[in-house]
Amino acid sequence: MMEFIKIVGDIIANVLTALYQPFWFALLLSIMIMFFYMFCYKPTGSGRGCKKVVKVWIENFKEELFFRKLFLLVFFTVMILFRTLLNRNMWENPLSDVMGGWWIWSKSSDGTVTLTTECFENVLLMLPFTVILMWTAKEKLLKKIDFRNIVGKCTQTAFIFSVFIEFLQLFLRLGTFQLSDIFYNTLGGFLGGAIYWISWKLKTRYK
Repeated sequence: MMEFIKIVGDIIANVLTALYQPFWFALLLSIMIMFFYMFCYKPTGSGRGCKKVVKVWIENFKEELFFRKLFLLVFFTVMILFRTLLNRNMWENPLSDVMGGWWIWSKSSDGTVTLTTECFENVLLMLPFTVILMWTAKEKLLKKIDFRNIVGKCTQTAFIFSVFIEFLQLFLRLGTFQLSDIFYNTLGGFLGGAIYWISWKLKTRYK
């Protein structure tokens, strides 16, 4: 029992560390991207000095729900890109481990078994992203809002996004191309879609 608790504790600590690493970079870059968005789509008051620009940005964040939704979507997108591309070292052979890791234990070439949390990290990368994507743009993305369309679109989006990232890793030699990453990212998208549908259904029922 103690061994199980230790494993769970290690998994939680590793996942939180992996998510915390890109947090401040993603936050600052997201703020800058939303400034750019404001200049493009809300030019009134955006070019009248730094104080005025900051004031308008804060007002938009406080008063407009869509602005906050878009900020969160950009934030999690940057988190994903930082974790998967921007914070990676160059690899000599990005096809050295195509299958990847499928569970919490990883076995090295010398037979050493170590705990790894990549499967959980890959699920958690896409889960909040797809939830926020639906929250922000489901009306534009879906012709009909139901379980099949929501979960299908989230799963499809996560799969395409993951494949795009893996091929960039392959061509740019940033990390390794792994089928397990695609699977767990796609699973995260599926779970995100299911969670959003449940929350949307509860909201519409008790509204």
